[in-house]
Amino acid sequence: MNTKVVLTGIKPTGTPHLGNYVGALKPLVAMSKENKTFVFIADLHALNLIKKPEEIKKHTYEIAALLIALGLDLNNAILFRQSDIVQVYQLSTLLMNVTPKGLMNRAHSYKAAVEKNIAAGQDEDAGVNMGLYTYPILMAADILLYNTDEVPVGADQKQHVEFARDIAEYFNHTYGQVFKLPEPIIGEDTGIIPGLDGRKMSKSYDNVIPLFAPESELKKKIMRIITDSKLPEEPKDPDNSTIFQLYKQFATEKETEEFRQMFVNGGMGYGTAKTILFDKINGCLCKARAEYERLLSDTSEIDFILKDGAQKAGAVAANTFEKVHKAMIG
Repeated sequence: MNTKVVLTGIKPTGTPHLGNYVGALKPLVAMSKENKTFVFIADLHALNLIKKPEEIKKHTYEIAALLIALGLDLNNAILFRQSDIVQVYQLSTLLMNVTPKGLMNRAHSYKAAVEKNIAAGQDEDAGVNMGLYTYPILMAADILLYNTDEVPVGADQKQHVEFARDIAEYFNHTYGQVFKLPEPIIGEDTGIIPGLDGRKMSKSYDNVIPLFAPESELKKKIMRIITDSKLPEEPKDPDNSTIFQLYKQFATEKETEEFRQMFVNGGMGYGTAKTILFDKINGCLCKARAEYERLLSDTSEIDFILKDGAQKAGAVAANTFEKVHKAMIG
């Protein structure tokens, strides 16, 4: 097993879809088999979007069940709820005293909110609370508490890790070497995972296929994929087909090439192609879906895993925070 410490967090703000699976969840499960991995469910980060605690609790269970069902290796991976680690609140508060305001002004999420307000003719800080503004500091606390070496992120999230490095350097320069400097790990480009309408699969477009949708719903969603008007006998372009782009994320290289030829050669209607896609996705996910449903039917097993994970993560966090407290306060 790799000796590097890897950390990632997942925000419980909704039910994951196939795009989330391909881009983040599948690589995370594979990574957990090779590295010591801290995986936290970022319920504190969800507070800016969700104001109903029952929703956060529901989505927290869903994320945990999903990761366990997909095969997260709990021998190497520590799965826990972010809010169960008291040191993350404490460290976040202390790090505010070494973090320049100018750094927070440059955060993508804050700048986007300001630009949206200005475009709407509103005060630039309308609707911006301190949770949003100091979001990168809380994320830095998440990363630095566990002596993290690597943080897998999408290219659009790289700034969060860079800010954590900056804050760690400000701290180390002032108080001495306490924090490791984490490295962002940008995953392989899987391309844009298309949704039902061909655009990027996104909840904001309402074009998603839920990862563990029941079999009947999965089939119904796939049959709704928008296609062009080519007749069954006509050749079709697989590279511009949502059906093919989704299929290759679940198929072997041999299966993918065979499906490509069915598109190129003609003689296959889109209805047939959608049925082949459904059979492939359903075949890959049916066992995990059944396990997911089992775990959610009685959440006591999830509670045990999250509690155990919090104890393990908490021991590491407490050790790090003790060093920070001693360096800053004595």
